[in-house]
Amino acid sequence: MNAPEAVLVTGATGLVGRRLVTRLLDNGVAVRALSRRPEPAAGAIDPRAVAMRWDGARLPAQAVRGANAVVHLAGEPVFGGLPTRARKRRMRSSRIDTTRGLVETIGTVPDAERPGCLVCASAVGFYGEQGDDTLDESAVPGEGFLAELCRDWEAAAARAGEHGLRVVSLRMGIVLAREGGALPMLALPFRFGLGGRMASGRQWLPWIHIDDLVTMIHTALGNDAWQGPVNAVAPEPVRNADFTRALARVIRRPARIPVPAFALRTALGELAHEMLDSRRAVPNRALQWGFEFAYEHVETALAEALTGPTRRSPGALP
Repeated sequence: MNAPEAVLVTGATGLVGRRLVTRLLDNGVAVRALSRRPEPAAGAIDPRAVAMRWDGARLPAQAVRGANAVVHLAGEPVFGGLPTRARKRRMRSSRIDTTRGLVETIGTVPDAERPGCLVCASAVGFYGEQGDDTLDESAVPGEGFLAELCRDWEAAAARAGEHGLRVVSLRMGIVLAREGGALPMLALPFRFGLGGRMASGRQWLPWIHIDDLVTMIHTALGNDAWQGPVNAVAPEPVRNADFTRALARVIRRPARIPVPAFALRTALGELAHEMLDSRRAVPNRALQWGFEFAYEHVETALAEALTGPTRRSPGALP
């Protein structure tokens, strides 16, 4: 393990970014947080971090100089509105163009001041619809808007390897966290007794607890064995119907009203594939490298995320 002394984080005000910044700071790592509006950002993240300005495309070279590693989490939320043509352009630009700009800036920094590692977000949307096939990191990419977006995103990040960086692309499943992301949206109808499986409920749903995801990023930063695509998912993928039943038990509400596929397609357009496509992704590489999950079972993860902590994740400080 080669723990970095200074890390540059984009998307530091987002769901994962906020927790990651605090974890890094607690472990003695200096953090530079990039934001289009650094003054408001400074109030949204741990005050021990240094907020720095960028325009969302190219970043100042001084933000990169002397940083040991970069974590790139910035991106327009997938479920932040209807998939209009303009919003889909923003989704691509906020991921691919920002990654290209980041890599280009890294290339302008002298070797002695250049980061040694780039950990870049990606998503299991890379795989598209794959039925019941078990998907490790060697599986081929799927088809559709999200699959193409993830493929191009990872390709942009991989260019950092030309500048001597070790590159890790984390293909994230649905992140379970109480303070945001998909879980509050999924839980809301259950709280009113209106929850149920989506479509047939047989589609595989890869997920990860936010504490495990933050620990995985922290591990990837300091372990030179981590390289290339990594499925950032729990070792127990579940079908949508099983996820639904576990969620209903945790909230103590019934799960009797299924959501038809046509309703999801009407409401979400192309993004309905995020809920309807089946991706039985497994974290083969992380397990091979000895990563230990704090939350392997979906009901335990949901209980912590929705009702409070049940255990401390590995690597967290008191």
